[in-house]
Amino acid sequence: MSWQRPDNRKPDELRPISFERDFTRFALSSVLTQCGNTQVLCTVTVQPGVPKFLEGSGSGWLTAEYRMLPGATPQRQAREFLKLSGRTQEIQRLIGRSLRASLDLTALGERTLTVDADVLQADAGTRTTSITGGYVALADALEKLVKQGELERSPLSHQIAAVSVGILDGEPFLDLNYLEDVGAEVDFNVVMNEELGIIEAQGTAESGAYSRAQLNQIMDLAEKGIRELQLAQRQALL
Repeated sequence: MSWQRPDNRKPDELRPISFERDFTRFALSSVLTQCGNTQVLCTVTVQPGVPKFLEGSGSGWLTAEYRMLPGATPQRQAREFLKLSGRTQEIQRLIGRSLRASLDLTALGERTLTVDADVLQADAGTRTTSITGGYVALADALEKLVKQGELERSPLSHQIAAVSVGILDGEPFLDLNYLEDVGAEVDFNVVMNEELGIIEAQGTAESGAYSRAQLNQIMDLAEKGIRELQLAQRQALL
């Protein structure tokens, strides 16, 4: 029996996605990204200086922080203070790596950009939504720095988006929601640029194994989804 999607989407159909720019007042840029029932607030701030290993290099840096708010899930999540969970550390490193791949860091100069991704509501795909929305917030922030005369040109050199793909009942499905995520036999998160160059592909078989043919199907679906996400990003930034 093939998997029936809870929201009646086609296997290759994304959840509705939207980007509400300038959602908050004080950050350099802020974007509320909604992907289905997942909501992530992405903000970008800039500070002079870089980590010690880059001092004097003329190169900038981008880092990311990720948190899930206590009310983001049906059962309250305790706040993480001094000690971050392994999951949180892994996700924020992924966000940082992915968004650094969009930049010419030498054009940024010795500045540090911080992308904060705060999950307001979680229905799976929080890390991929953080990356896709984080790119929109980053593009906004850099455009403002150019307009303010802080930068001669935008350091953006690539467009970045991310999506999940899973296998349920032996078949691949794009952009999993929570019920699909917990039931998936194989779970992938894929990050790509506008040339469909792969920045990261995280894939795990939750039970058993998957075949090379299934991997090819997963990557084909990911490419389709990322093309559509990048079109939505470009439309949001018009």
